[in-house]
Amino acid sequence: MISSPVIFDCDGVLVDSEAIYLAVDRECLEYIGLTYEDVEYRNRFIGLPDVAFFREIERDYRARGLGQFPVGYAEIMKAKATERLERELLPMAGVGPFLTDLKGKTAVASSSDSTGLDFKLRKTNLKHFFGPHIYSGEQVERGKPDPDLFLLAAQKLDVAPAACLVIEDSVNGVHAARSAGMEVWGFTGGSHADEGLANRLREVGAARVFSNFEEMTLAARAR
Repeated sequence: MISSPVIFDCDGVLVDSEAIYLAVDRECLEYIGLTYEDVEYRNRFIGLPDVAFFREIERDYRARGLGQFPVGYAEIMKAKATERLERELLPMAGVGPFLTDLKGKTAVASSSDSTGLDFKLRKTNLKHFFGPHIYSGEQVERGKPDPDLFLLAAQKLDVAPAACLVIEDSVNGVHAARSAGMEVWGFTGGSHADEGLANRLREVGAARVFSNFEEMTLAARAR
């Protein structure tokens, strides 16, 4: 089993939330005239911290000649997503047994804001696996795809970045982990994953890609 430190993304890895965010965000953005090709949207925006996400959205809105991004609309989008998360959020299938089997240090390094991250981990009964080592994109100046958040997690765990294994489901997250000098395993078991996600994760540096935690458990035991 894995004895090295393991750092987990949250959305789309620990909890099955990305499909909810995708549905809400794209519906809200289409309502005000912002449409995207599916793969472009997933590659650009999944894994970004909220500040970077809305900065890019507002830039696109102006670039397309739509004027000033509607005041308060970011808060409306967040509220709609939170409402659905409260009703629908579940832990990723198999993640509890996987976490129970781990022998080394663990941490969460998520682009979510700290309040939302705490809510998601509590609701899915996963918070106790990580103790104090739960880190939000709010805690660093540059979020994913920059390496700062993963480097912070390694520092807090008191381990070398090169000793860490990261579990990620997004292109931005894999970029961040690889830039931090960490090995990355891609995960495509979330309900948001499309057919091309595994290849996209490999292309940006995921050493291995798994579609469920049962497969990952077997690989971890043989590692």
